[in-house]
Amino acid sequence: MTAASATPVPEATVRESRPLSIMVAGLRGLVGVQGGIEMHARMLYPLLARLGCSIEVMHRSPYYAPARRPREWRGLTLTYLWAPKRPGLETAVHTLLCVLYAAIRRPDILHLHAIGPGLLAPLARLLGLRVVLTHHAPDYEREKWGVLAKLLLRAGERLGVRFAKPIAVSPVIKEDLKMRFGVDVTMIPNGAPHAHPARGCATLEKFGLARKRYVLCVARLEPAKRQLDLVEAFERAGMRGWKLALVGAAPDGDAYHARLLERANRSADIVLTGYQEGSALRELYTHAGLFVLPSSVEGHCIALLEAASYGVPIFASAIPANLVVPLPRDRFFPVGDTAKLATMLRGAAVDPSRVRAQCQSVLAVLRTEYSWRNAAHMTRSVYAAAAESGRGDHG
Repeated sequence: MTAASATPVPEATVRESRPLSIMVAGLRGLVGVQGGIEMHARMLYPLLARLGCSIEVMHRSPYYAPARRPREWRGLTLTYLWAPKRPGLETAVHTLLCVLYAAIRRPDILHLHAIGPGLLAPLARLLGLRVVLTHHAPDYEREKWGVLAKLLLRAGERLGVRFAKPIAVSPVIKEDLKMRFGVDVTMIPNGAPHAHPARGCATLEKFGLARKRYVLCVARLEPAKRQLDLVEAFERAGMRGWKLALVGAAPDGDAYHARLLERANRSADIVLTGYQEGSALRELYTHAGLFVLPSSVEGHCIALLEAASYGVPIFASAIPANLVVPLPRDRFFPVGDTAKLATMLRGAAVDPSRVRAQCQSVLAVLRTEYSWRNAAHMTRSVYAAAAESGRGDHG
């Protein structure tokens, strides 16, 4: 099922029923925090609030200075609970605290995001909570995790789909879960954000970029996103007059980030902008000549959809999660094949009009099939079913 095949419930009908109270956990925060799940929440939950849901989003307090912790944002209630800012512990501890907090608050639905928090779904059920879980990506495939972490993530996936009503953000994830666990999964794809083209060029000037003369990559700086592959391909392509802009951040002291910095310091044509949002990010999308996503693991990448919504020509790794996006087949390259990507980049630099020619047809498909409004209606239907059943399983 695609978002286009779902018939949205009339908003007036939704508002007639009793407002559902929803507690959301599993993300770092809504505002000023990078990540696909965080972007998903920023787009989805204000729409659900407009549909009459009462939404409380749990935030990890270390990501927000005490003086900068708003309690309300676009109709949502924001709550901050402590978490240790240590990989492997942060998500588990914070989700545990959220489940215990939910047991006191008694929302109609506890909505967990990602398979790591799925480890706590059985406890939430034991405490009498109705649970929904959105499976965003097979996180155990990410290179940054060790053997134990990958085993725990697989366990979180298994427990999450068993003890919660599961949502998958892509048909690839839906079919995989059905095949391996035999569960009924609701597929609700991410929407394509509406483009708001920027008029100014202040951000470009800040980073020494020229309009339509830079390759853009927007992603967290981590091994699974494979920015180093893009750096190598860009250097091999010899794109005279072009630059490479890597947008994203990494934890302090991160080894992968250090390697990227070392490579960027060798060339004035490679720019690490750090995390960007709001008008600065819109400006970077608006004026990009190309967008490249070289990652090895994705669920349903919102940055890819966002680039397409701005009409930016896209090259992406040929992983199943990316191949469901309606791009021409010649826009994909094998993961890690820097020679192939370099050839594609070189061709785009020589004849930019060729790669831009199909952007409008791609944009038309995205607007039809990927809608945040439809995603909100479908998510609310899942909430209503979970609340009505009185249990959070998939049966």
